[in-house]
Amino acid sequence: MPPSLSDRLTESILGIIRDGGLRPGDAIPSARELAKRFAITTPTVREALRKLEATGAVEFRHGSGTYVGPTINNVVLANPHRPPITKDSVLQLIGARLVIEPAVAAQSAVSRQPENLERLEAAVTNALVPPGGPAFALNFHVELAAASGNPLLQEVLASLLKVRVREQQQIRALYDNRGRDHEEHQAIVDAVRAQDAVRAEQLTRSHLDNIRQAVEAAPEFS
Repeated sequence: MPPSLSDRLTESILGIIRDGGLRPGDAIPSARELAKRFAITTPTVREALRKLEATGAVEFRHGSGTYVGPTINNVVLANPHRPPITKDSVLQLIGARLVIEPAVAAQSAVSRQPENLERLEAAVTNALVPPGGPAFALNFHVELAAASGNPLLQEVLASLLKVRVREQQQIRALYDNRGRDHEEHQAIVDAVRAQDAVRAEQLTRSHLDNIRQAVEAAPEFS
């Protein structure tokens, strides 16, 4: 199915933002101005802007206008029109993480700095929060990638988890032994602290394998 007019328009608006060097917090042209520029109706522009707002690429400020959102520089933007999650889509996320995260953990063990260890220790607490509880600002797996010293690895992982946030929420609901999750995260941090790259990689792979097994054992869902 070819992309709709509003879908094509979202790409054009992103082009204006990126080609113009606009940064998060900068104002973008109004819906009326964009409608004039693209010779289309204002409601169509507003529909495209709402789609971009759902991804965090733009944000509306009541009485002020439309501004570049915080996720504009992400490698991947979330798709607000993704179909409902399934067991297969959750397993796909885990499979992707198994490819990326063990190697990232090994690199982090080699490259971590003292400030990374502080943030990892703070993020470990996140595992103790029950599903549906208050979210912590620090995501353990994103902080683990940050410790690699490669900002692109951190951005890739953060983008992946944002794109598949509903699958990640389902994982937390299915892998619901908070104590075990906390212990596994802490063991990874200890290996990173000791700069033991082999152990950090093995523990991260084992952690994700445990999650995969829990999801595979769960009944089908959609």
